[in-house]
Amino acid sequence: MKKTSTRLADGRELIYYDLRDDSVRGATDRRPLDRTVTTSEIRRDPLLGDSVAIASHRQGRTYHPPADECPLCPSGGDRLSEIPDSSYDVVVFENRFPSLAGDSGRCEVVCFTSDHNASFASLTEEQAGLVLEAWTDRTSELSHLPSVEQVFCFENRGAEIGVTLQHPHGQIYAYPFTTPRTALMLRSVATHKEMTGGENLFDAVLERELADERVVLEGEHWVAFVPFAAHWPYEVHLYPKRRVPDLLGLDEEARTEFPKIYLELLRRFDRIFGENEPPTPYIAAWHQAPFGALEEFDGVVREDFALHLELFTIRRTSGKLKFLAGSESGMNVFINDVPPERAAERLREVASS
Repeated sequence: MKKTSTRLADGRELIYYDLRDDSVRGATDRRPLDRTVTTSEIRRDPLLGDSVAIASHRQGRTYHPPADECPLCPSGGDRLSEIPDSSYDVVVFENRFPSLAGDSGRCEVVCFTSDHNASFASLTEEQAGLVLEAWTDRTSELSHLPSVEQVFCFENRGAEIGVTLQHPHGQIYAYPFTTPRTALMLRSVATHKEMTGGENLFDAVLERELADERVVLEGEHWVAFVPFAAHWPYEVHLYPKRRVPDLLGLDEEARTEFPKIYLELLRRFDRIFGENEPPTPYIAAWHQAPFGALEEFDGVVREDFALHLELFTIRRTSGKLKFLAGSESGMNVFINDVPPERAAERLREVASS
């Protein structure tokens, strides 16, 4: 992998990740852009303890542009985009309309391929491996920023999810705090560790799932399963079998196997509802340990956390979506219409031949 860092016309950082070591990236951004001005602010809810990002400047972000005006495609001729070069393998750049910025963190866009009509599932194993390298590198770099406490790599796929740009891409949020979801897990880990005299909760969960009927896909170094208490109609958790706190901790064997396992999962997701259905909308989310202090979680260290990827869709059956209504949105109590065992069975049924 070759990494090349440059700057866009408004000063934002852009980084090329190339498969070939002899790739040359010298194109400059020819757009007449002013410096990006953001108004991101973090406010804390005193009752729930949640942190909320207030980012009014995002109201003007790009919204469903036609394919020939896609800002994530390479630049060509008079058509200038966020990527100055005429082609790329993987590229990462600071979001022009970030939810988090400055002392409030940082937001980046990750373009998986220059092919506008592709999807992550259509990538080769080599291309998917390069995306993993980009995620890992950005996790490392962002973790050293003084305002960053947790790094979150994710992909939103599909208009049903709220995606406004159809080019295959994901995002990275670098939060200045430990997210509420992660804090809940860490508190559970701390409680379990104290009650059992030191047992790791992630290890216990993984051991139970490996012995159950909800395993969807298993390799030498990775295992994917539908969790016992799945929140979403079709939800899969992907774990490395050797517990590590973040992407940086993966060994070479796990990195090598990951593209094969993950691409198969994504391709199965597209087949859940039948060959004639539109692509399945999904969210793919990496859970990594915070880089900040963990004093509030008694007895827990970073190494107690287990890196894992959560993949789920809001489509519950053909032509129908799972909406977060009163119980879910008002009380955060999920109601799942699809039994996890049936979801796992279906995901095994649609395995590649």
